[in-house]
Amino acid sequence: MKQFIVAGFALGLLVFSGCSQSGATVQASTPAPEMQPMAASEAAPVTPEATAVVARTGEYVYVCNQTSASVSVIDVETLEVVDTVELSTFGFDKNAKPHHIAVEADGAHWYVSLIGANRVLKFNNKNELVGSSEFQAPGMLSLHPDEDLLFVGRSMMAVNPPERIGMIEPATMEIEEVDVFFPRPHALIVDPRGDFVYSGSLSVNQFLSMNIDSGEINLERLEGNTTHTFVQFAVSPDGSRMVVGGQMTGQVFIFDTSNPEEVALLATVKVNGAPWHPTFTPDGRFVYFGNKGTDTVTVLDVEKQEVATVIEGEGLSQPHGIAISKDGSKVFVSNNNLRGGYKTMDMSGGKMDHGKMDHGAMNHDEEDDKKEGDMDHDKMDHGKMGHGKKEAASEDEVGTLVVIDTATNKVVKVIALGFYPSGVGTNLH
Repeated sequence: MKQFIVAGFALGLLVFSGCSQSGATVQASTPAPEMQPMAASEAAPVTPEATAVVARTGEYVYVCNQTSASVSVIDVETLEVVDTVELSTFGFDKNAKPHHIAVEADGAHWYVSLIGANRVLKFNNKNELVGSSEFQAPGMLSLHPDEDLLFVGRSMMAVNPPERIGMIEPATMEIEEVDVFFPRPHALIVDPRGDFVYSGSLSVNQFLSMNIDSGEINLERLEGNTTHTFVQFAVSPDGSRMVVGGQMTGQVFIFDTSNPEEVALLATVKVNGAPWHPTFTPDGRFVYFGNKGTDTVTVLDVEKQEVATVIEGEGLSQPHGIAISKDGSKVFVSNNNLRGGYKTMDMSGGKMDHGKMDHGAMNHDEEDDKKEGDMDHDKMDHGKMGHGKKEAASEDEVGTLVVIDTATNKVVKVIALGFYPSGVGTNLH
């Protein structure tokens, strides 16, 4: 096992330096046994598959349908759903809650976190389940660009999870847990240069950069008393810039990550409410992210450190996950649509009447972006955010994947998906 050395500082203010008292060693996974899925051990053996896997050709977008307990696969060229993976096929029930996805660059395998089942699953490109790791309330996933490593954070639904992130060896799906020294580690991404991984807290204004080879951890803290709630990171293709949105404050932070051991805050930009998952354009100039509080998508000019434009359009209803095509021409945004802001067409060609839907039959749970604990939850605009009990159609095709043309920044297609689309993963590396 690696030993992790901690060095911490606020941005502009030294906090502490040196080894932690415990030595910050990697710990074994300790999932909650009461939340394991039925027959998961038989359905998800932690061994490599025996059959050869032919790498998938082309570009694909994978979208979690969190309450439908399924994953939609979309062909980037045709913009059509080519497959829907039902998790019930593999012994998981409707409360599995698939949340985020990571896809290998050659498309040979993809991984999905199941909040409700305390699992990270591995599928091949035939959508066969070939491996599984246990991890309490898994959330964001991020693959190493070169090495056989998959990192996993904690879900927003976990109010007080262990202060650790997971490191998975995909070949065996063996997992180790690493202390991060702050509560509720959610935001997570591997630097594209492959040397560092970043993890950020929902509850405090702290994040870290960890040297993957040496295990050295550098703790960072934004000054001030307001809790921003870091949702997710994006790092530029050359690794020199990183952005993260603050759900509670409607701010986006731009960092200089040229040296991940000495991260520097460059700018704070005010944006529309609840900035969610961001993604860089291939040239590193712009960042796209949905604003869950206003049903919009913001385009941030990273070089000028200002908002370039705000996109509105059909299908944008509580935007959540995001991905961009390899050539940068299309952006894909998943939308929870829990308030029914977007109405899909019914069989007769009319719009679905949200008020007449059978909500009692839908297994309404509390949404994963609901905050508890030390968050100032009372100040949140629940009408905009869709917090509390879900309201949705009794049919599966409720959520959306919106396709945006980056040349015009217009919505060019709305793809109907399952209920509560959340995290998006692609092989568009």
